[in-house]
Amino acid sequence: MNKVATTALLGFVVSSMMAMGVAFTVRQIIDALRDVRLVLLALLANFVAMPLGALALDKMLGLDEPLGVGLLLLGVAAGAPFLPKLTELAKGNLPFAVGIMVLLAIGTVGYLPLVLPLLLPGVTVNSAKIAGWLFLLTLLPFATGLALKARYEEVAARVKPLLDWVSNATLVPMVLLLAVANIDKILHVFGTRGILAGVLLIALGFGIGWMLGGPDLDTRRALALGTGQRNIAAALVVASESFSDPSVEIMVMVVTIVGLLTLVPLCHVLANHGVEQSAK
Repeated sequence: MNKVATTALLGFVVSSMMAMGVAFTVRQIIDALRDVRLVLLALLANFVAMPLGALALDKMLGLDEPLGVGLLLLGVAAGAPFLPKLTELAKGNLPFAVGIMVLLAIGTVGYLPLVLPLLLPGVTVNSAKIAGWLFLLTLLPFATGLALKARYEEVAARVKPLLDWVSNATLVPMVLLLAVANIDKILHVFGTRGILAGVLLIALGFGIGWMLGGPDLDTRRALALGTGQRNIAAALVVASESFSDPSVEIMVMVVTIVGLLTLVPLCHVLANHGVEQSAK
């Protein structure tokens, strides 16, 4: 079951990132990030507000140390590979979502080795391994899609519906398979306030992103989802490499699953709300 869930996860991330690549040009993504103030607010939300929020929730709820560490890892790890698909489902600003995801993911590679040793003395971070997973899962398929769009636009147009179908078809099964395959981990966290901490962290991130997303509703949706959903790949690499207690890794996985189970339905609510607003 774990192997099937992992395969679905990889299939979803790779196909959705390549689908984003064949959908846009480099110029469109750069143009979406021209609002310097908005980009700075996105960095502030993800690299200042979220780590502080994770620390505050840990103290407020009195989490066991491994669970608090797992929550903090997610607080500092930004640039979730799920963001483009979530934004697409929510009918948000997709070019901005793609651009900010790449920016946050690359920023996370340099940010974690600097900040985590200050927050968790004695912790070392394998930034090369984080960068490797980032490259393989997100940047490589995304860059491949961009190159295909730039050189063979007709081929890109034909491939796009297939990639969309794969990413759409694997999204819900991926979330359900991750939940079923890790049910023992979810049960392990029950009664520890770990799940409550995860829900609150996701809600905090969504709220901060919504408030800082500017007047454009489409951009607000993208930044809210981008701040609420954290970078599981970066957090899991640090959890597995730097901590011997499996509860740290379990906390990262459980909060990520809770985030997907919460945000995917929320995306449909946001999309329907947008349709109603347009009709009015």
